[in-house]
Amino acid sequence: MKIATWNVNSLTARLQHVLDWLIANPVDVLCLQELKMTDDKFPLEVLKSAGYEAAVFGQKTYNGVAILSLAPVRDVVKNITDFSDDQSRVIAATVETPSGPLRVVNGYFVNGQEPGSEKFAYKMKWLDALRDSLRQELAANPNLVLLGDFNITPEDRDSFDPVGLKETIHHTTEERNHFKALLDLGLTDSFRMFEQPEKSYSWWDYRMLGYQKNRGLRIDHILVSQPLVPRVKGCIIDRVPRKWEKPSDHAPVVLDLEQGA
Repeated sequence: MKIATWNVNSLTARLQHVLDWLIANPVDVLCLQELKMTDDKFPLEVLKSAGYEAAVFGQKTYNGVAILSLAPVRDVVKNITDFSDDQSRVIAATVETPSGPLRVVNGYFVNGQEPGSEKFAYKMKWLDALRDSLRQELAANPNLVLLGDFNITPEDRDSFDPVGLKETIHHTTEERNHFKALLDLGLTDSFRMFEQPEKSYSWWDYRMLGYQKNRGLRIDHILVSQPLVPRVKGCIIDRVPRKWEKPSDHAPVVLDLEQGA
């Protein structure tokens, strides 16, 4: 089965892109971030016509996450358990697969603005709460995928300018330590399980020919729990939609997971 994540940077603006991409790439699960719409505006019927059910956690103008699935979803949880937050950033659901239930946790991680700011402090607290929540999720759901826009470059090779951007937002030691703490829960970065082209990024700034010059960051990730590691067949960044007219600044990331016994 194939599971993908894509920050669409407004589903209103990018709905046709999503539909076109799903026709060419009929993944089993697609997690979206930055819907920038309330639940009542979400195109449920359009996506149902394309074959997908959806669990949605929207917000006006900002944030918003959704899980699209060919199979039914259940046990939907919105936001981080035991963490007070008025921003729609996390949605989790269980997807029934031929290999059994798969817990999917889709997150639009806090940007953080800049180190030392109030928004950065919020990011640190949010990441602490997410880790605590995931510890519980993993205990209850051994087969788990955490994916989304993490707004963190895990390593220098995930940035087009690791020296010039050292200790700036997305590159700070604090953020990278949080990423490592997620791995320490028993999660694995599926993209790095394979040899990948150098300068592989999932986000490029709209300004200053960011995409054309490949001045990007790898900040969109798919982490898998240990029981799933043997089943991971591949993980790629699909740059094609970034070349379309009026694209999102992010590209989809796709995990290929073989069915278990």
